[in-house]
Amino acid sequence: MSDGARPAPGQRTPESAARGAVVIGGGLAGITAALALADAGVRVTLLEGRPRLGGLAFSFQRGELTVDNGQHVYLRCCTAYRWFLDRIEGAALAPLQDRLDVPVVDLAKPEGRRLGRLRRDPLPVPLHLGRSLAAYPHLSLAERASVGRAALALKGLDLADPALDTQDFGSWLAAHGQSARAIEALWDLVGVATLNAVAGECSLGLAAMVFKTGLLSDPGAADIGWAHVPLGELHDRLARRALDSAGVRTEVRSRVTSVSAMENGGWRVEVPGERIETDAVVLAVPQREAYELLPPGALDAPERLLEIGTAPILNVHVVYDRKVLARPFFAALGTPVQWVFDRTHASGLRSGQYLALSQSAAQDDIDLPVAELRARYIPELEKLLPGTRGAVIEDFFVTRERTATFAPTPGVGRLRPGARTKASGLYLAGAWTATGWPATMESAVRSGVSAADAALRALGRPRPSRLFAFEEAA
Repeated sequence: MSDGARPAPGQRTPESAARGAVVIGGGLAGITAALALADAGVRVTLLEGRPRLGGLAFSFQRGELTVDNGQHVYLRCCTAYRWFLDRIEGAALAPLQDRLDVPVVDLAKPEGRRLGRLRRDPLPVPLHLGRSLAAYPHLSLAERASVGRAALALKGLDLADPALDTQDFGSWLAAHGQSARAIEALWDLVGVATLNAVAGECSLGLAAMVFKTGLLSDPGAADIGWAHVPLGELHDRLARRALDSAGVRTEVRSRVTSVSAMENGGWRVEVPGERIETDAVVLAVPQREAYELLPPGALDAPERLLEIGTAPILNVHVVYDRKVLARPFFAALGTPVQWVFDRTHASGLRSGQYLALSQSAAQDDIDLPVAELRARYIPELEKLLPGTRGAVIEDFFVTRERTATFAPTPGVGRLRPGARTKASGLYLAGAWTATGWPATMESAVRSGVSAADAALRALGRPRPSRLFAFEEAA
């Protein structure tokens, strides 16, 4: 039997050594919770069923390439994830743009007139985007004016109003004068990538949160950051190093089979070959797995977890024998292609160029055979990037995350539980919990902080000074 992690020499008092916690799940939520608890002097065991940490933001080897399962980005307003990067000493490996700048290519326009840009000026909100929207070539003059009016109406919404969660974003946009073209060329351009759903299938509450926080809160809030190294370098190697330094016992390939309360108020966690007794448990696993592990009575209506839908993301990976794209990324209109990223340097490719197409809300494509996806996307890239037309394709493959995120449908807010359960000492974490954010890396980290905060209060441990503070969020 074990009641927690081995303490780091010289870092535990006898009193603090008596308190233990088990974190189940080694994604960003679980890593965050484990670090926060360990930093507060709690002995922590982190259990992950997969052979690596990182959850759904991970890397794998394909020959000489190090491949991310999907392209993940964050924004300057993602203050919790930025804290996480600092905590694992990885911020320099995932830098932010100096200033928001998104090239947008419209395939429906003639070559030479396809490029537009969404970028900000060093001006206060909302003037920071004024010049960019005024010159945005993919909308008519009337549509640009209507976007400004809708943005002001959006800014006036109260995110604490639960009625917003019952409405869909698409209907709200239409009611505020947004044409189908404006929704496609602006609102969905941003929203599909951040929410993993088109406007008509998305909760107004979640969409309003994204646009108010990302575009209407601070001039730099929407500046984009992404890993310039494989995700595994951040979310596995550096995260593991931080956990080890904090004294966390980390076990991979350790799938939990049961979680049960003990008569003395503690908890028993079972994995094949080991029974761990501890004071607190954080379930940082997907909602269906959490449902299966929850003991009776932990939630009033645990079946609600099964009502939280999921949404897929497809990533198409193409390696060319030469450089075909001069910029680090771009977004596309008038084509099935959504966002294209240059992953050459991060993957370790020594010659040619490696492009990754990130396709959110990919319900129509997620189960198509690779040959069909190649026939669908390669001609689109040839239309978007003239340099590909004479290039040789060295490799083509896809990665599929069928349950990449929870579906942000209207009404999902009432289904998302908070960190605390009705069972003393048992807490929930994961991007699907009630963080107020959609299913992003930011939401995952915030959930881990919330679960750790709740556990620390119950354990009587002080909040570590280095832990992310929610009042600092944008």
